[in-house]
Formats: sequence, structure tokens, C-alpha cells
Amino acid sequence: MQQSKIIKIAIVGPESTGKSTMSAYLADHYQTVWVLEYARGYCEKLTEAPTWQDEINMFYGQVALEEEYLPKANKLLICDTTFITVKIWSDHTFGKSPQEVLDELPRHPYDLYLLLNIDLPWEEDPLRDFPDMREHFMDVWYKELQSLNANYALISGSGQDRYDSAVAAIDKFLNPE
Repeated sequence: MQQSKIIKIAIVGPESTGKSTMSAYLADHYQTVWVLEYARGYCEKLTEAPTWQDEINMFYGQVALEEEYLPKANKLLICDTTFITVKIWSDHTFGKSPQEVLDELPRHPYDLYLLLNIDLPWEEDPLRDFPDMREHFMDVWYKELQSLNANYALISGSGQDRYDSAVAAIDKFLNPE
């Protein structure tokens, strides 16, 4: 019963936009927990590129992780990405998405998405693949959020300005006037 009162905030966007750092900051700011990106830990253990089955496993892992953290949340649950990422990577890599993901997307909404802009410099990371495709994936994120009719805010800027913009977007959502 209490879980239905938890507001889910999804931190999304292309690679190297500061999603994990933003998630940690917002969880601290709002004194709540944040859900790690399941795919990161999963992919760190892989010795080859993710397969179709890996994408399905990452979908289920992300959903399970959110369910695990939901009862621990204090009014807000901050989610470092969502399983929409599985759809985006699967579409890009395999030309289609797992049916489980497509079926669950409309049934697994978030109250607010913060779409992090690509205005930060690219940071190398062994799990990042597409430094030259950031604009493409930004467009993909816009399309995905629009197709879900999602409530989202674009977060731009750097340093404290970026964090302040995210807090302002959440505060506006929590206290519309």
C-alpha cells in the first residue's frame, strides 16, 4: 500500500551524460535511495558483446532491482536509467526489441523522466561504445519518451547548474503551481 505513494523519477539519456552521478546526487538531496543501472554491473562481467539473451536478462534484472529498492524509498525512488535502455540498445544492435520489454513499457511508467542532455564532454569508459553517436541517441531518447507520452524535463548545463536544474524540475513536478 505504501509503495503506491512512492514517486518514481527516472534519470535517462545517452552515454556519458552523468546519469549515475546525477542519481546519487538526487538521492542524497532528497534523502532517499537510488536504483543502480543493472546493465552496468551485468556488462562488466561479460567477456563478449551482449547477446539477445543478455538484453532480456538485463531487462529482468533492472525491473527486479527497482522492486527491491521501492520499499526502501523515502517518498521518491531515483532510478539510474530504466529498461528503456534495453529497447534502445536492442533496436540499435539487433534491429528489434525483446517482446517482454515492449509489453512491459506501457505498464511500467515513471512519474517523471529527467533526460540528461549531451552537453557534457564525453568520458571514456570501457562500457561506452558510441562517442560519435550522441546526437543520434539523444534523438532516440526524445522519440522513446514521446511515444510513451512521458512526463519529462530536459536537463542541461554542467556542475552545480546541472544539479540545480534537476532539483528544480523535480520540485516543480512535486509542487506544481
